[in-house]
Amino acid sequence: MSKGNGKTEVQNRGIDLEHELPPAEGNEESAGSGGPTSSGTIADGTAAELQKMKSERDSLLDRLARAQAEFENARRRAAKEQQEYRDFAIADAIKTLLPVMDSFERALQVKSDSNEFRNGIDLIYKQLQDALAKLGVRAISAKGEAFDPHYHEAIEMVETTDAPDHQVIEELQRGYKLKDRLLRPAMVRVAKNPGE
Repeated sequence: MSKGNGKTEVQNRGIDLEHELPPAEGNEESAGSGGPTSSGTIADGTAAELQKMKSERDSLLDRLARAQAEFENARRRAAKEQQEYRDFAIADAIKTLLPVMDSFERALQVKSDSNEFRNGIDLIYKQLQDALAKLGVRAISAKGEAFDPHYHEAIEMVETTDAPDHQVIEELQRGYKLKDRLLRPAMVRVAKNPGE
């Protein structure tokens, strides 16, 4: 074979002798320089995307925590409002029963010849007291106590030396509390020492 034939054979195989590389492989410099640059860009893009996803996750977790806190606060508020509503409803119901208690107390003060009738009234009165006590109703102590404008309503000031000044000497109508709430103040007479 001659030299010319060898060149023809090589050209037939698809090799470009002038550039010494096959056309499909491209230039080594461009391939070498393109490789690291593109992989660096991919790594930078992935890191940026990862950072973006982390910040979105943190934002969503923060929003979730806030929503849970708001829900818990709303639940507590609703429970408190329901309890207050119940307390007001009970207070209103009990206020309607207080005159019945007053009537029982007056009936028990009357002297009666029939012990059975008096015992029956006394039993009903105690049952009513027990029922109200279960609901949290307590009588306000008055007679012998120092006058307290938060719990006592002074109907009359009585000049006397038999009791200390501003002491309750007589309870005209019993006062009641529902837990810590005043339902009705006690109507009282209060001692006033002469000369003061």
